[in-house]
Amino acid sequence: MASSLTTTLSQSQSLYIKPRLAPRPPHPQFRSLFLTSPAVAGGVRAAVMPRRTAVIVSAATAETPKKKGESKGFVEEMRFVAMRLHTRDQAREGEKEVKQPEEKAVTKWNPSVEGYLKFLVDSKLVYDTLEKIVHEAPHPFYAEFRNTGLERSASLVEDLDWFKEQGYTIPEPSSPGLTYAQYLKELSVKDPQAFICHFYNIYFAHSAGGRMIGKKVTKHMHA
Repeated sequence: MASSLTTTLSQSQSLYIKPRLAPRPPHPQFRSLFLTSPAVAGGVRAAVMPRRTAVIVSAATAETPKKKGESKGFVEEMRFVAMRLHTRDQAREGEKEVKQPEEKAVTKWNPSVEGYLKFLVDSKLVYDTLEKIVHEAPHPFYAEFRNTGLERSASLVEDLDWFKEQGYTIPEPSSPGLTYAQYLKELSVKDPQAFICHFYNIYFAHSAGGRMIGKKVTKHMHA
């Protein structure tokens, strides 16, 4: 047993001698998010010991089947958890029980320009808030989320300007929009991990939903 362990440790020493492409460790605020899974890519496990870290490469670890949501790391794990919060009608991974009438799936929706304008205005408020928080970075690591290419505020301004040129009246942000924006500001200071969950979910939901809408519109245009 001791001989086997010695051999395993000696085989792993090359990882210390010639480290390659070692990922930058996550910020302490995110450790609970990044290190929730016991499986580490490539079958490498890290056992933290006093004053040193031993890395043991185990073939058995590589053969261990991974749970759904673990195979692609942090982002996939967040997506997996987020989708489970949906109802079954909203997503096939959904596990949330429908208890309130407003949680039931909408079978038919008749959109209006006025309703869409309210959505754009509230969306702009939320994205303005997110981008300002990331820019000011009340917690330094928020700066990592600047200039991701996902910023939406500038595009929303263009959309609203176009509607204004067409003669539409642009409404003021709604009460729910203002309340949520204020909540994000407070959360970004007192609970950064919770804020990042909101940050991720907003961008994920709008990006994924936008792609689905775009796909349906394209399908109708070519029908």
